[in-house]
Amino acid sequence: QGNVIGVVGIGQDITGRIAQEREYAKLIDTANAPIFGVDNKGQVNVWNQCAMRLVGYSPEEVMGHSLVQEFITKDYQASVQMVLDQALKGEETANFEFPLMTKAGIRLDVLLNATTRRDEQGNVIGVVGIGQDITGRIAQEREYAKLIDTANAPIFGVDNKGQVNVWNQCAMKLVGYTTEEVMGHSLVQEFITDDFKSPVQAVLDQALHGKETANFEFPLITKAGARIEILLNATTRRDEQGNIIGVVGIGQDITARLAQEREYSKLIDTANAPIFGVDTDCRVNVWNQCARKLVGYTMDEVIGKNLVQEFITKEYKSAVKSVLDKAMRGKETANFEFPLITKNGIRIEVLLNATTRRDEQGNVIGVVGIGQDITGRIAQEREYSKLIDTANAPIFGVDTQGCVNVWNQCAMKLVGYNTHEVMGHSLVKEFITDDYQVSVQTVLDRALSGEETANFEFPLMTKAGARIEILLNATTRRDEHGKVIGVVGIGQDITAR
Repeated sequence: QGNVIGVVGIGQDITGRIAQEREYAKLIDTANAPIFGVDNKGQVNVWNQCAMRLVGYSPEEVMGHSLVQEFITKDYQASVQMVLDQALKGEETANFEFPLMTKAGIRLDVLLNATTRRDEQGNVIGVVGIGQDITGRIAQEREYAKLIDTANAPIFGVDNKGQVNVWNQCAMKLVGYTTEEVMGHSLVQEFITDDFKSPVQAVLDQALHGKETANFEFPLITKAGARIEILLNATTRRDEQGNIIGVVGIGQDITARLAQEREYSKLIDTANAPIFGVDTDCRVNVWNQCARKLVGYTMDEVIGKNLVQEFITKEYKSAVKSVLDKAMRGKETANFEFPLITKNGIRIEVLLNATTRRDEQGNVIGVVGIGQDITGRIAQEREYSKLIDTANAPIFGVDTQGCVNVWNQCAMKLVGYNTHEVMGHSLVKEFITDDYQVSVQTVLDRALSGEETANFEFPLMTKAGARIEILLNATTRRDEHGKVIGVVGIGQDITAR
């Protein structure tokens, strides 16, 4: 009859669910990230311990209060409200940055993921925000940005479409374009010379694929139309997830250095001394005009060829190779004499200074040899030596220690000692009579001091024991730099006189 006769209760065991909800609540409350929640009116209904520590407000101070109106700075209230409104419509937001004001009045920067909160029937009941304190990171980013902007090297960046998104002050001063004039413009199409568009684009493309390039040289055209040379390190730029988002180029203005290098190259090429260079494999990479004229080979005939194997005479290959090897190890050689064979087969004598060549980091990259053609001088020296040896007057020489190093044929005939018997021996102690040793030594000492003596008479003892009288002119002997290296005596036999 429809009369109420009692109640039937259908139950559901929610012990596990409640335990799980408590566990979730505990996890949220003890998480090491600030987590808050608002209902569909924007009033706070979740505020975990990390949020409490971070912002300084207890749950009692925030629960039921409007998050936006009471805790967000005015300049961000509209944008934060919009994020919450979108989440309340089911449109969630990730990585939204906004500031929070702490109880102490300090501004914190928070990175927020705003997630829609629903009940069991799927109805939207609010928003949960899981945050991350990025105050320190943003401060660091600002510091990095300032360092980049004020660096004394030109720094630019492009996105993955090649459009400029970084342009520091040094780049501005160097190229002349302001940030506003370059941002969003294609670096390659608008600021690189036509002849370098392709290689610069290739460098950027490689960096966008993770392959970075160091020490790439290319030109930039300034706003005033001047061409400047840049040495570039192109570095791949990535976001926090490691995704490539562009390229940063750190440059160096090498315009002046290249101009100087060209000047040095011109000086080397036009120098009036033969200059050649070899790399670490002893292959020719420098061959100036004087070397070309002297030896007869053009640059095309020598560049890339092995200097020792192809242009040095057999008897000097080992010695020249040793000099180059020492220079490769940093031990330079001065005044090394060796022969070169010209294209016409003529032997020329070269006096060489072998200098180690290094790159900017100090690494040995080869050897530069600055030579001097001494063929004529050696021929003259040989002629002088022959004239001295065949002169019809006794001629002898001593070094700075007084040991004989010149003894001509006339001296041999006159005194009876051959070259082997006198060379390296003391002239005064072994060939001058006791009574004249002091006076002859005095004459030699004066000549070694630059004070020459003419017509000095003294006796010499012959190998046969005879005493002969000599009239001597003692002349100071000097090397090419004017340094005294000994004494030459030109004598005359006056025994009969």
